[in-house]
Amino acid sequence: MRPSNALTRPGRLIASAFAAALAAGTALLSLPIATSSGTVPPLVDALFTATSALCVTGHVVVDTGTFWSPFGQVVILVLIQVGGFGVMSLATLLGLLVARRLGLRTRLTAVNETHSVALGDVRRVLRGVGTITLVVEASVTVLLTARFATAYGHPPGTALWEGVFHSVSAFNNAGFALRSDSLVAYATDPWVCLPICAAIIIGGLGFPVVMELVRGRRPRTWTLNTVTVVVGTGVLLLLGGAVLTALEWTNPATLGALRPEQRLLAGFTAGVMPRTAGFNNIDIGAMHPASWLVTDVLMFIGAGPAGTGGGLKITTFAVLLFIVLAELRGDAAVNMFNKRLPRSTHREALTVALVAVAVVVTATFAIMLMTTVRLDRVLFEVISAFSTVGLSTGITADLPRAAQLILVALMFMGRLGPVALASSLALRRTSRLYELPKERPIIG
Repeated sequence: MRPSNALTRPGRLIASAFAAALAAGTALLSLPIATSSGTVPPLVDALFTATSALCVTGHVVVDTGTFWSPFGQVVILVLIQVGGFGVMSLATLLGLLVARRLGLRTRLTAVNETHSVALGDVRRVLRGVGTITLVVEASVTVLLTARFATAYGHPPGTALWEGVFHSVSAFNNAGFALRSDSLVAYATDPWVCLPICAAIIIGGLGFPVVMELVRGRRPRTWTLNTVTVVVGTGVLLLLGGAVLTALEWTNPATLGALRPEQRLLAGFTAGVMPRTAGFNNIDIGAMHPASWLVTDVLMFIGAGPAGTGGGLKITTFAVLLFIVLAELRGDAAVNMFNKRLPRSTHREALTVALVAVAVVVTATFAIMLMTTVRLDRVLFEVISAFSTVGLSTGITADLPRAAQLILVALMFMGRLGPVALASSLALRRTSRLYELPKERPIIG
């Protein structure tokens, strides 16, 4: 019996669902009631904002808090929630789909190693994603609402709305904020920054990892995916925060004007944001160019799979790193955290990485043909869009409409591309009945 088209080409199904949601979001944001002025917004602005919200990016061409009305802000919040929940659910379910297409022995091994979900248990996946989303967002909302009401004098209704909006935006790694300066006004307030950072980190870990951690399993029994994501996230958070803090320590436009303990908090928060969250607690445009490069790398690596974050994914980067280490050591097999990686995983990681690099380079080249903006700023913007981060050096709103549409395409591809491509590669595995003769080209 021939497998259905939905099974062999899951990318089409995901893209179609997100395209439908994007069309609905764009239509709603195009209504006069969606703007604070009561006028019809430009179509590109509505499309850009809807794409950024649905793909949980955070890139904006107009100010969220002033340009959009309460109705428009609710539409943005719903798109963020749909996008984050949808990606977490679909990515996890696609993992199950891949397991179901494997042989019986491999399927049983996959079930034993994943621990978090059983084959075909769709309801359990959706219920688990929904529960984690609700618990994290509700907890952060309570903390933020209390802080906004007590420390900043917001009326209860305003404090609650800002708490809800920033909590949902943080957990879904969206980066949308209701202030024009994002989180700059709260850069030295740990009661705002730390809950938001916690939501970002949890959302970026991914549903399978969070479920395994919640169940309290001992680290020695963790799956390879969980070990890789937890270790990788910890290393990137510490290293990223430390490097950015050191680079910006004396910059008066970012951290230099703060007290030492405030610089540490702001530096740590700035290191969390490239995990594809997109809030900015310091002026990104005033950062040192070296800090932009470090942020580029952090954004491109991204967060964990089956989470609300984007990017290449920590697991993909880790596989590539261990492939290089194995080759340098002359090992016959690639081993990662005491597990041997199958060769198909090597090829999948290389394919996803090279496709991502090609997309970023092509988009950067195209935008540079349309504008006179420097390469480092354009590259930062492109990686931020493709990795669904939303951080900006301040050039997005001033780019030509054609360049903004390229960023729209990047956000859409960056949100769905790695998930769909990786699952499609796994589902298309075929066995040849013959092998071609070997021949080795000269490398290097």
